Amino acid sequence: MSPLRRNGWSRNFSRLRSGQLLIISFLSAILVGAALLMLPFAAVDGRLSAIDALFTSTSAICVTGLTVVDTGSRFTFFGKIVILLLIQAGGLGIMTFSVLMFLALGQIPPLRDRWLLESTYAWDSRLKIWSLVKSIFVFTLISETAGAVVLAWGWQRTGMSLAKSAWNGIFHSVSAFCNAGFGLFPDSLESFRSSWLIILTVGGLIILGGIGFAVAYELFTFTVDKRRRRISLHTRIVLLTTFGLIVSAMLMFAYVESGNAFAGMSWPDRLVQGFFQGVTARTAGFDSVSIAAFSNASIMVFILLMFVGASPGSCGGGVKTTSFFLIFALLINRLRGSRHINVQGRTVPEITVRRVVSLIVLGLIVIFVSTLLLLLTQSAEFIHPKQRDLFVSYLFESFSALGTVGLSLGVTAGLDSFGKLVVIGLMFVGRVGLITFAYGLIRHEGKGKIEYAGEDVMI
Repeated sequence: MSPLRRNGWSRNFSRLRSGQLLIISFLSAILVGAALLMLPFAAVDGRLSAIDALFTSTSAICVTGLTVVDTGSRFTFFGKIVILLLIQAGGLGIMTFSVLMFLALGQIPPLRDRWLLESTYAWDSRLKIWSLVKSIFVFTLISETAGAVVLAWGWQRTGMSLAKSAWNGIFHSVSAFCNAGFGLFPDSLESFRSSWLIILTVGGLIILGGIGFAVAYELFTFTVDKRRRRISLHTRIVLLTTFGLIVSAMLMFAYVESGNAFAGMSWPDRLVQGFFQGVTARTAGFDSVSIAAFSNASIMVFILLMFVGASPGSCGGGVKTTSFFLIFALLINRLRGSRHINVQGRTVPEITVRRVVSLIVLGLIVIFVSTLLLLLTQSAEFIHPKQRDLFVSYLFESFSALGTVGLSLGVTAGLDSFGKLVVIGLMFVGRVGLITFAYGLIRHEGKGKIEYAGEDVMI
């Protein structure tokens, strides 16, 4: 390549906005993963279609967990390793590994890569990039290692061999911490629902991976730094919302499903299962009880939890716990007549509130369009009563994909190529982020500065 063309390519690449760079990075990783999964020795039978490989790679990179082929039985050890690496890369973020590579080579990462990483994970703008990356990887390594050891011990107690329990422990620990939901058992964790050790460990890993690295770091420094007197508003909102969602979902599931999905269980078992459903529904996608067995009321709660998702700067998707909290804070403050969003003695910037509203509206629009596409293309041959059943299933699937959750009512594997592409798009947008995806594709410089004459509208 001539120097002129090379320099021209570099100039064009440098003009990419951070959102566009993030989109390109995830797309590149997905295509590489799909190519690896299509290799003859990645699948047990040596054959995996291009659309199934693309779907699996997207689901792994976007840490969703929706599958069209069974992970445990369809892929070889090489294929499972590829999926595990894709999950880890997607969970921590492509930019994190990019910056780590530069630092390992003794080079300074590009300014844009550093800014993108810091804006995603940084809890303190004064924190150096090396400290940021090191903290993320140390927290991840400790969490996943501890989880793998406990899970391996739990599976060994069920009679599984040491080698198999160790491998299962490693795979499921990484998958749980990254909120991916990929498992090596055909029924997820349903066969181990009676093992509180496995269920609670997986649930704990999901929470650790879903609260956000900023929150985890701040809590750590708060406990070791005696000079630190106050926890930030962001961390307080994340902890309060996460705790509230988990406890309310646990109690609701335990009560509503006592005569249905949890029938025959003792109340302690119902509470444990309710806790696990409340945790996994927000981003992870593991299930210890078949989702198809839950009542319509519980399915509705699942949909809400999947839409909310995890917290900012974490491995999970969704519109985030902070957005869920702030939209209610907005409503309460407006009903009180306040022009500002006041939370626990602090005023949230107006630009943050506008972004929250945009994010939620955009998410609902994407869900509506994707569900409509699935209904129009996947269920035309069914009579209307059956279509009404599929409406709930496709709506559930759309929320699950956009929230990068991975729970399913069993319709994913039956989708045709177009339907799989719709779900692939949802998983991708859900992981990259709705606002990031929209800003990365739409040219908007300068247009927000225009202001016309005012005119009121009735509401």
